[in-house]
Amino acid sequence: MVLTHRLDEGVDIVEVSGRLALAEVAEARGKLKAIAEGGTGKLIVDLSGTTFMDSGGLSVLISAFKAAQSRQGRMVLAAPTPNIQSLIELTRLQQIFEIFQTLEAGVAALTKS
Repeated sequence: MVLTHRLDEGVDIVEVSGRLALAEVAEARGKLKAIAEGGTGKLIVDLSGTTFMDSGGLSVLISAFKAAQSRQGRMVLAAPTPNIQSLIELTRLQQIFEIFQTLEAGVAALTKS
């Protein structure tokens, strides 16, 4: 797993590449939570490069979402692969997360708010 952080138009973008699973939870949770708590208040997690996710990976996303909300920030997901989208829907987390099909759409939504 590789997490890459960058800023674009005042939005924190975190690209998740590779697996986001139980073995990577501690490292990923710490990094994402720090960005959610100390960043711009607008966070996109780009899942286009995520090859696998399990319940541990979902818990990382939920933790970051709660951290963003705790400071009145906003976190959205972008470009989930079909398998990741299915996992999100299976667990009904699409009711919690805003999900955009492209990174560009997510950036546009967050820069308007």
